[in-house]
Amino acid sequence: QVQLVESGGGLVQAGGSLRLSCAASGRTFSSYGMSWFRQAPGKEREFVAGITWSGGSTWYADSVKGRFTISRDNAKNMVYLQMNSLKPEDTAVYYCAAKAIDSWGQGTQVTVSS
Repeated sequence: QVQLVESGGGLVQAGGSLRLSCAASGRTFSSYGMSWFRQAPGKEREFVAGITWSGGSTWYADSVKGRFTISRDNAKNMVYLQMNSLKPEDTAVYYCAAKAIDSWGQGTQVTVSS
């Protein structure tokens, strides 16, 4: 199994940036594609970004394309989400996930003020 712990959330003004980190434990981390999801109050959890096990391919939700960048460092068992040009509608709890094995972190709150 892979255990995931997110960090880096916080309060930021619109137009600002944040970098989320996801620390993974487990020797098999580098075997899995990883994703970021988010859930805003009163809304369903939605996909944000994904990356293959090697980091060679990435993909994004249309709502964040061109503003967010997902990356990973398998040597450090880390996944990152760089978020630029943040908007109030990006406010949500952000989750790191290894969906193939249904492993999820506890989430980190991101709040963007207008």
